[in-house]
Amino acid sequence: MTTSALSEIAAVGCPHSIDDVDLFGEGAQEHWYDAYPILLRDAPVCRLPGEGLSPQSDAFILSRYEDINRVVKDPVRFTPITTLMLEQIAAADTPPEEMDYINMMMVSMLTLRPTIELWRAHRKELTDPWVGPGAERHREMITQQVDHLIDLFPDEGELNFVQAFARPLPQQVMARVLGFPAEDIPQLAEWGEAQVMPFVYGKGHLNHLDQQQLQAQFAQLDGFKEYVQDTVKRKRSRPGEDMISFLTQISFTPLDRKLTDLEINGIVYAMVLGGLETTQYALEQQAQLICDRPGMFAALKADPSLLRTFIEESLRLRAPTQGLSTRLTSQDEIFGDVEVPRGSVLHLRWAAANVDPAEFDDPMDLKLDRKASSRHLSFSAGPRVCPGAGISRLEQQVAWTRLLARLDSLSYGAENPFAHQPGIMLGTVELNLSLRKIA
Repeated sequence: MTTSALSEIAAVGCPHSIDDVDLFGEGAQEHWYDAYPILLRDAPVCRLPGEGLSPQSDAFILSRYEDINRVVKDPVRFTPITTLMLEQIAAADTPPEEMDYINMMMVSMLTLRPTIELWRAHRKELTDPWVGPGAERHREMITQQVDHLIDLFPDEGELNFVQAFARPLPQQVMARVLGFPAEDIPQLAEWGEAQVMPFVYGKGHLNHLDQQQLQAQFAQLDGFKEYVQDTVKRKRSRPGEDMISFLTQISFTPLDRKLTDLEINGIVYAMVLGGLETTQYALEQQAQLICDRPGMFAALKADPSLLRTFIEESLRLRAPTQGLSTRLTSQDEIFGDVEVPRGSVLHLRWAAANVDPAEFDDPMDLKLDRKASSRHLSFSAGPRVCPGAGISRLEQQVAWTRLLARLDSLSYGAENPFAHQPGIMLGTVELNLSLRKIA
């Protein structure tokens, strides 16, 4: 989102009571962290009448850590909405690849991970070696990309941290992990922005795009699909040392066969969807948390071993994706004293759960000595935890290790609007920082 788009963000008032809380209205993102304590205190299970998957059903915002943790760890009792969508796609007469407005990730899920068992195998065999625990293989490459971006910083002065560092780093890293040429990164970035359109410009908690928006999104993504298909075909015959090449050669154990081109396309779609925006937002928020706290930069610079806790605390305090409506109740449920009927949509507000005082002492404080700091829910939890959490954490760790090593100072620049993009993700539109590099 560009600076010019700031004028499109309507300011809403800071909530003072539960009646003022609206998490999804225009400009609401500017007051999310004012709303969360109110939700947690007065309406931890907040009904949205008639906002389920049909006008006859309701949705509920869950904000308590205990409730959300329970939901994400039981995908049988709390059915992922994607499971319902897969059942509908499988029952249709039209082949999935010929359906309008269906992305390749959904098509691949029909065969690769329609069940929890296959989901686990998919993660273990296909993604973990590259973006999960196996992400460590990319440390040297990520370090090179970070240093290259820092090389472009002025020796002393101001820069837009979003444009100069937070946005290009995950773009460059993901291109190299997947095996895309560096010269294609600008186009890949455009396709990545098209993928997240529902989460930026979608309406309500279900992130709906109107018909015109859908048409624009899929017109862009058609190009991405063709690009990936061409890449897959090329790497089947001439594999390299990258994730797409790996996917063309591996035999997926549960299915006892190699992956199809469409299946690989879907995996790549998911990697780009999850691997660009969220890491960017994490880096943006971490820079702000450092600038907001006098002495934090010096403390981390003096003792880099504190970085792990800093990163986890920043993910807890400023979740890149604040929440998603991802689950349906398969039976009548009770959360606290609220009855939730079968078939209700559950909006899981991870960012609120991460500042739940019942779970975290002094939840709004960033504590470098917090125990079990990784217990936050910013990557979800349970069997469907984010498969790219490993590489995102690694990028953040390497980024701040090198920034701390190569910068003598870091603070806010002269002008900062501190406005956020619309949607469900905590994306800072612009972040001007003042810095001085070590000679």
